[in-house]
Amino acid sequence: MKIGIGYDVHRFDENRKLILGGVEINHNKGLLGHSDADVLIHAINDAILGALGLGDIGIHFPDTDMNFKDISSLILLKKVITMMKNNGFEIVNCDNIIILERPKVFPYIDLMKKTLSATMEINPIQLNIKATTTEGLGFCGREEGIAAQSIVLLNEL
Repeated sequence: MKIGIGYDVHRFDENRKLILGGVEINHNKGLLGHSDADVLIHAINDAILGALGLGDIGIHFPDTDMNFKDISSLILLKKVITMMKNNGFEIVNCDNIIILERPKVFPYIDLMKKTLSATMEINPIQLNIKATTTEGLGFCGREEGIAAQSIVLLNEL
C-alpha cells in the first residue's frame, strides 16, 4: 500500500468560471490558472502522483505547455488514473477538503463525488469531499482564492 498527499491553491479571477471537482459552481468569480484551475482535482492528482513517487502535476502537465491551456482537469485526472493503473495500483480511498469562505459548495458535493468517482473509476463510497472555511483568516478567509487538500491510499494490484 502507498499513501500520497496533495495540496493546491489558486487565486480568484473575475473572468473565469469556477470549476471544483469537475463541476461548474455558480459564483461571480472563477480561479486563475493555466488549465481550468480546478484546485480539488489538482490536489487529487498530486496525491496520486506522490503515492506513486512520480512527482507532481507540474512535471507531467507543465503550465508552459500550451496543450494544457484551459484544459479540463478531468482530462488530466483521467491521465493520472491511467498512470496509476499502468504502475499496478488501485485506489482504496481518497479523502479531500476544499478550503474557502464562499461560495458555499455543500449543494454541489454529491455531483462532485459522482463526477470524480466515475473519472477515477471507483465506487463513490471510496471518495470523500468536505469543505471548510478559515473563519476569515488568511487568503482563503479574505476570499482571495481557494485551496484544497487531498490524501489517497493506493493498493498494489
